[in-house]
Amino acid sequence: MADKSVGPMSVCAYTVDAMESAIEAIDLVKRFGDTLDNPAVDGVSFAVPPGTVLGLLGPNGAGKTTTVRMMTTLTEPTSGTARVAGYDVRAQPDDVRRHMGLTGQVATVDELLTGRENIRMIGGLYGIRRKDLDRLGDQLLHQFSLTDAADRVVRSYSGGMRRRLDLAVSLLASPPVLFLDEPTTGLDPRSRSELWDVLRGLVAQGTTLLLTTQYLEEADQLADNIVVIDRGHIIAEGSPLELKQQAGRASLVVTVGDAADLEGARTLLGQTGAEVFVDAGARRLTASADGLDDMIRVAEWLRDSGIAVDDIGLSRPSLDDVFLTLTGHRTEDSEEIGA
Repeated sequence: MADKSVGPMSVCAYTVDAMESAIEAIDLVKRFGDTLDNPAVDGVSFAVPPGTVLGLLGPNGAGKTTTVRMMTTLTEPTSGTARVAGYDVRAQPDDVRRHMGLTGQVATVDELLTGRENIRMIGGLYGIRRKDLDRLGDQLLHQFSLTDAADRVVRSYSGGMRRRLDLAVSLLASPPVLFLDEPTTGLDPRSRSELWDVLRGLVAQGTTLLLTTQYLEEADQLADNIVVIDRGHIIAEGSPLELKQQAGRASLVVTVGDAADLEGARTLLGQTGAEVFVDAGARRLTASADGLDDMIRVAEWLRDSGIAVDDIGLSRPSLDDVFLTLTGHRTEDSEEIGA
């Protein structure tokens, strides 16, 4: 049963106890008027255990936002359904809305109000008592590092501060489930990293997150599990490591100190049985490897042969490599298909 109490160290005190999935999509389909034969979302199903992060990964137009809109009761599914915190989005939409928070791609706070006034306004709409709201507001402002800016108008905030305030406002009702639709779009690297730290803190307190993103690094940093969607279809699912393994083996990369040693180093790397690629200009050799054991073995061979090495290491496939393997194109090369 959900607990609405707000502890002194935790804003997200709701829990989803004894529940197999905090979020579940069940064969979701969405067709718009002119896409009857080409649904924006076509048979999407997945489940998110409580207290974890699902990354819904895909390019612009893949169907991520439409999926989130169906799961948050903003759009009626053409067919299929979803459950949030145990409630069905079609049969129990009011219960779903009471047990979730949503942060969209654009901050929705009022720029003419201060941060504190935004919290009081939204909290009042939720029906939170003023005394409780003041305490909760102070707690949220502190948690999101906004205390010093609390009484400044939001118009003066940086993009990262606005996103943090938007996220804080979405947590006023202490939802156990939070949907984040590309929350770091437009943020600079520092602001993005700060928001990642905030999200990690929420998960540590027990919040379940569904995060849509086209930033592969973001999914790699935050997600326990990833669903890759393209053109309305799920094309892969797994942990970041599992998906990377689909893109192939790790690569052993060796940079020798002297170009004259390239041929000798090529022979040594070839003893692993892998094909060796040589970049003479960079004095670099690359070969597929099974992991750390291969790297250690090759390092010993090079040392014993007297070949000086500037650098040696393993390069594992990235999520961008995964997307390229699965779709034949990288995320930034994808065409707009649907919302």
